[in-house]
Amino acid sequence: MPKPLYVLSPCGTSLLTNGANDEQRKLVVKYANTKSLEEISEKDRKTLQDRTEIVGSNLEKADNSSAARMSAELNGIIKLCEGSFNHRQDYHLLLCTDTWLGETTANLVESWLKKQQLSVEVKRQSDLRTEDINSFQLALSDLVQWCEQIIPGYRRNGYHVVFNLTGGFKSVQGFLQTLATFYADETIYIFETATDLLRIPRLPVEMAAESTVEKNLETFRRLSLYLSISNIADVPETLLIKVDEKVGFSPWGELVWAESKKKVYCKQLYSPPTDKLKYGSSFEKSIKGLPPDRLVQVNEKIDQLTKYLETNNNQYNLSSLDFKELKGNPCPPSTHEIDAWSDQDAKRIFGHYAGDKFILDKLDKGLH
Repeated sequence: MPKPLYVLSPCGTSLLTNGANDEQRKLVVKYANTKSLEEISEKDRKTLQDRTEIVGSNLEKADNSSAARMSAELNGIIKLCEGSFNHRQDYHLLLCTDTWLGETTANLVESWLKKQQLSVEVKRQSDLRTEDINSFQLALSDLVQWCEQIIPGYRRNGYHVVFNLTGGFKSVQGFLQTLATFYADETIYIFETATDLLRIPRLPVEMAAESTVEKNLETFRRLSLYLSISNIADVPETLLIKVDEKVGFSPWGELVWAESKKKVYCKQLYSPPTDKLKYGSSFEKSIKGLPPDRLVQVNEKIDQLTKYLETNNNQYNLSSLDFKELKGNPCPPSTHEIDAWSDQDAKRIFGHYAGDKFILDKLDKGLH
């Protein structure tokens, strides 16, 4: 039995331009980066709305063959499924630009797919517009984080992950082609002059970036937490982006961090990336012998605690961190605790303040 499909399809505006007259096509190009309908002049707005209504009506009545001719995105999906949508578990994610036309087109594609009884979601990616290169790069960075958070879970649950790059804008396609190397099981295309589907399986590629991350680990950790950094001299420029004098990860930096973080964190306990946090004499002893997956969790909690301690008024207290004061005096010198992990073998990390620094005392079972 074939695996269910998770299909990510970037959406462009081919649905509106295919079969359009010159005026309509020019308006689609003119307003390709316009965020909201209200920003479009009344006359042009009516022309575009009329066009979307006609296209929507025609698409609603379209069979597979007609829908494939109307929409590049649907052309790829239909050919991927060989015209037969039998997998009721299949899931389609339509990625659109942060624009009115982008979302409108994606919604039309979504409606047609839902008529085929498929599960579909439209993701309007914030700032994904090409008129502002800095915002566009930040949007791509967010997209890396989203891929890292969402897609591996589908693969673990038995899905075959496909990036359908038949449609969408070239600037987005090019970036997704790189992401596909790491997150997709297969990439598909249909070139404009071709009728057959080009299927490219996942290549055995790994990003050799661990050494760069390990050499600059404090910088990478602080960048990932959106904290200030003092030294970026040894970090390759392609991994960074500057916006209004602030430094952050470029899309490639996000990808390097996402690919390397757990591989690095599973090796050992690392020094905190802040001078506000210290390890007490017994803390490292208490984590000795932890398996690699638990080391990852401890290092991640150190990151969360770092963000908490460096945030004004300590506002960054995630439910997964659960930083709180102990009642009474149950295990001196510890006065506070945080969550280490909360499965069947739940553990807490205990510590206390010493002046303006927080000292981690030990990893142990929670108090009852």
